Amino acid sequence: MSRHTLSVLVENKPGVLARVSALFSRRGFNIDSLAVGPTENADLSRMTIVVNVAAQPLEQVTKQLNKLINVIKIVELDDDAAVQRELLLVKVAAPLADRAVVLQTAELFRARVVDVNAESVTLEATGAPAKLEALLEVLTPLGIKEMAQSGVVAMARGPRSIAGSGSLRAVDRAS
Repeated sequence: MSRHTLSVLVENKPGVLARVSALFSRRGFNIDSLAVGPTENADLSRMTIVVNVAAQPLEQVTKQLNKLINVIKIVELDDDAAVQRELLLVKVAAPLADRAVVLQTAELFRARVVDVNAESVTLEATGAPAKLEALLEVLTPLGIKEMAQSGVVAMARGPRSIAGSGSLRAVDRAS
């Protein structure tokens, strides 16, 4: 099994997310990460879906996704040919004795301090998933009190875009 990142362009309509996620569920796949948001075209949304599966079953799911009427285009993003980012909010125990270590760690990972109180510091970090995992490994011994992490958002590198002309007429249903 290996990690696959799919960028799925869909119509921006109610129920599309439920239909797409249900398709993965019916096939017995666990979605590791799912992020959905608007695109430059108000009629379209982009889903970034990260799954850990073998290539063959993923191809079957991709073909079934293409059959959904609201799915415009699906692209599997190669890790080397894509920009991938996540957002992490993490509240770390930081009594005065340990606060300097927390702040130095934040600076090292280019994380921003977004809240401070007598007992904790809340950090905001964005970056590639591996960077955020490394930050969490360093912060864990200090005492993570709470955390929230977004799903991966990803886009292919270079001048080409998944939407092509950005028009709904530019539908690509070939697999």
